[in-house]
Amino acid sequence: MIGFECETNLKDLTMTDEKMALLELVEQASDGDFVREMLAFAAGRMMDMEVEARTGAPPGARSATRTAQRNGYRARSWDTRAGPVELAIPKLRKGSYFPTFLEPRKTAEKALLAVIQEACVQGISTRSVDDPVRAMGASGVSKSQVSRLVGEIDDRVNSFLSRPIEGEWPYLWIDATYLKLRQGGRIVSIAVIIAVGVNTDGRREVLGGATGPSEAEAFWTDFLRSLADRGLRGVKLVVADAHAGLRAAAGRVFNATLQRCRVHWLRNALAHAHAKQRPAITALLRTIFTEHTADDASRQWRHVTDRLREGFPKLADFMERTEADVLAYMGFPKEHWTQISSTNPIERVNREIRRRCDVVGIFPNDAAVIRLVGAMMLEQNDEWAVCRRYMTLEGLAALSHNHTISLPVMVA
Repeated sequence: MIGFECETNLKDLTMTDEKMALLELVEQASDGDFVREMLAFAAGRMMDMEVEARTGAPPGARSATRTAQRNGYRARSWDTRAGPVELAIPKLRKGSYFPTFLEPRKTAEKALLAVIQEACVQGISTRSVDDPVRAMGASGVSKSQVSRLVGEIDDRVNSFLSRPIEGEWPYLWIDATYLKLRQGGRIVSIAVIIAVGVNTDGRREVLGGATGPSEAEAFWTDFLRSLADRGLRGVKLVVADAHAGLRAAAGRVFNATLQRCRVHWLRNALAHAHAKQRPAITALLRTIFTEHTADDASRQWRHVTDRLREGFPKLADFMERTEADVLAYMGFPKEHWTQISSTNPIERVNREIRRRCDVVGIFPNDAAVIRLVGAMMLEQNDEWAVCRRYMTLEGLAALSHNHTISLPVMVA
């Protein structure tokens, strides 16, 4: 059995090597149009083989070994040395598929290497960065080498972060992650803002990013206006933490409602109670969010507030001030409540940002932050593009000014 498994793994590895060699061979040819056609054909065959292995059966075939059904295709442009090649990436009804030859993590790794090298050239790397520097081959580089690598990454990231935004985006999540930056000879904390939206087709995308003081209303207004200038429209609800100035900015730029992250709100509320009292208070507060209508939740909110007023007057005052922001999501389709009541949909993205940025430690400048975070967001966008819809079309139809929604082409 062990010998059979080794033989099978070796066969799979050989087939993958052969497929990659075919793509590289075709890419080295001279005729641009012919090369792109051959690349598209080879990539299509490679994706068919990978999806067949994933689903357990060829397209359209009835088989007892089938584990998943195909669900149409998603268009994606593939940048090659012969020029852009348009791909039709198969989609699955269950799970997701991403072609192995697209190397989804390549850009972020380059960006991380560029930031580390830049820190080394400027002589500001820390002891925690030394091992990754050696492991990634970042030591002993020149300023010109770093400059070329930085320019390559910046072009792609800036193009991604400034791309036009088309269609309507009823939901917008905004969250901040704090990183360390060297500025004017001292180390400061800077907020990295990420904006993620869902459009009326149910697709989730990273719409923008910026760095700055997250508590300044002028910053929020400028950031949201930059999204609007690129075409962002149809925003009904902005989901975020309690950042000062964001409510006013969201209303001014998009005429949108602000939903305060329910998870962060609960943590803020429990700060008004002693540790031993928090489990009981948590259970009481959660009864509010089990209600099925906005009116019932509002009545339960006032009931809980009255019960807490005598023993926890500061908590009761806090609840009176924040009710409208925390229950705003209940004015939207019920099937969306889980996703729009908090910033949890982008928490995984922020965890990945922190994990990568911990390798750098202290960033050499503001541009280095945008370079690494922007490259990671570009790759995250690529992964979301080939996943299933984040929200259903039926629930989103009620939020759209244009109620005509196209359904996907069904594949036999």
